[in-house]
Amino acid sequence: MIEFRNVSKTYRGRLVVNAISVSIEKGERVVLFGPSGCGKSTVLHLIAGLAIPDSGDILIDGELAATGGKNLQEPERRGVGMVFQDLALWPHMTVAENIEFGLVAKGAPERERRQRVKEMVELVRLGDYLNVRPGTLSGGEQQRVALARALASAPRILLMDEPLSNLDDELSLQIRREILRLHCDLGFTLVYVTHSREEARDLGARMIRLRQGKVEFESEVGDRVKEAGLSDNH
Repeated sequence: MIEFRNVSKTYRGRLVVNAISVSIEKGERVVLFGPSGCGKSTVLHLIAGLAIPDSGDILIDGELAATGGKNLQEPERRGVGMVFQDLALWPHMTVAENIEFGLVAKGAPERERRQRVKEMVELVRLGDYLNVRPGTLSGGEQQRVALARALASAPRILLMDEPLSNLDDELSLQIRREILRLHCDLGFTLVYVTHSREEARDLGARMIRLRQGKVEFESEVGDRVKEAGLSDNH
């Protein structure tokens, strides 16, 4: 689903991604792990098309999406959904309006948007909050809105950039279980960025550790789906 071939990226004169070559299979759960500044978030931005590699090739589902200095596949064509660390919810919009934002941008018909919003709030268990604004919700509920918005366009790939860093331990565990459930139900490819060993252990079937922009090592983490009481039915 995702392949980096000798990809490098420099920001403001600093090499933040240094000749990375990795492959991520369709439906896989991969965690990018490592200290702050090691290049984790930049890798997500490169996958999403929000950043362009200085050198190397990026392939999405077998198609060349970017090569040194240029994007060949626009972000909206990559089938990617993203949950940012700060969630980036629109405070002046209702939950429903936030969820359908990407569908509106794509020009989806109103009837289709309404149906998709209904499906998403049921999926993340927020059916009673369609007409409220995010600022009135708890941290966990806001996380679910961000997940629903990212999944509304049925992405093949879901990217998550340290989305649980501001939650307490109990709520973080609850949302991790929710992510596993959604992965089982929908079968998307998950690439999850964290500096937390606990999150990496719980959410990744494979971990890629980055240090100073390079892949330091890769390891199998194991499958937490059964331990979480879920069935892998995709």
